[in-house]
Amino acid sequence: MRRFGKILAFVLTAALFAGLFAGCGAEENRPEDDRITITIWTIATEGDAFHKPFTEAIAEYNRSQDKYKVVMETFENDQYKAKLPIQVKANQLPDIFYTWAGGFSEAFVASGKVLELDSFYEKYRDELPESKLAARYDGKLYGIPYVTPISVVFYNKQAFAAAGIEATPTTYDEWIDCCEKLKAAGIIPIGNAAKSDNSWVLAMLYDAVILKTVGPERLAKVLTDKEGSYNSAAFIEGTEAFRRFIDLGYMDPRAGMINNDQALEKLYRGESAMYVTGSWMAGLFYDPKNCENPEDFDFFPVPVINEANASATDFMGGSADTLMVNRYSEHPEEAAEIAFLLARSVSRRSYLSGAGTPAWNVDYDTSAVLPLPKKIAETCEGATSFTLWFDTLMVADDKDEYLKNLTDLYNGTIDARQFVRNMAEKLSQKR
Repeated sequence: MRRFGKILAFVLTAALFAGLFAGCGAEENRPEDDRITITIWTIATEGDAFHKPFTEAIAEYNRSQDKYKVVMETFENDQYKAKLPIQVKANQLPDIFYTWAGGFSEAFVASGKVLELDSFYEKYRDELPESKLAARYDGKLYGIPYVTPISVVFYNKQAFAAAGIEATPTTYDEWIDCCEKLKAAGIIPIGNAAKSDNSWVLAMLYDAVILKTVGPERLAKVLTDKEGSYNSAAFIEGTEAFRRFIDLGYMDPRAGMINNDQALEKLYRGESAMYVTGSWMAGLFYDPKNCENPEDFDFFPVPVINEANASATDFMGGSADTLMVNRYSEHPEEAAEIAFLLARSVSRRSYLSGAGTPAWNVDYDTSAVLPLPKKIAETCEGATSFTLWFDTLMVADDKDEYLKNLTDLYNGTIDARQFVRNMAEKLSQKR
């Protein structure tokens, strides 16, 4: 669910980049570039945390090639989500395109427009674990991952100290107690953004709360296999727990009027204490434009709400960010090979820059990896499950209805029980 707004990437030192590019020739010295162009679409815009990993990986590839060159075109997240299904239907895809595994890309694969990649994967099997291959449909591989983001609770340690909080919460009751202390200290306990085009931010919190109430297996069955009902005790419990954060005044009262970037600024300044979002945010604390003291920030797993169903090591997230190949590209096999090479390179560069936890095996020097990204990577290693975010896991029509109902739940237009009834009704409909 990299739905990721405009995020500033942390810039590595010139010395580190020099080391990464050692031995590469200078592409700009080519007198005439008559190479075959392979086009890739991504959402790695200039303000995105993955912009540098992608541009550097592509530049490195282009410097080493005589026959092919890669050109990247970027799009804003919401624009791209609307554009991609249209381009699939029109058979006007680029050679390689970024997308999300799960229900979002299910229709693309079913249309026959995406190249199956199992034979290409054999070459990289020892470098890319099977467990990271989220873009499998009917047992076949159609997408190449590069990072494994998860949802966590980032928090401002200074805000916690000001409220007299000495330990991070691990249970729902402890989380509520934490929020009470922060509220009493005049600090917004949980930052969020619920502006119309930022409903994904609100969903980050809701998804995580439901996972820690319902549990990963049951959640996936209800959302994808449509076994069981959303209108059941555990889903009601989790939805009421989410709504309680609003009713008790623990969420930013201005969340409906601000976007993700504005909400993050409140966390940096200590106006809010906690923020549930993806682990791609970890590197941003080291950008001096965001905050002066990155050591003032840390994270903890979303607390468990129902211990009978979920555990601390169950995480929303996984290797949903993926590169797919246009089956009808003029050069499909070459595009597939390039996609694997780029994914491997972006995985490494994302980890080194703090943008993401690598999906590919780490076989390189990690001494320069920032503390928070390294800690998150270690946390991922101990995960017992990864569940893709709702708006990635569900098919497009279900996802749209979910986000609409979640906005209504946040605004108080519907209550928790009406929300689960609406979800149950939508999920019971045949595709």
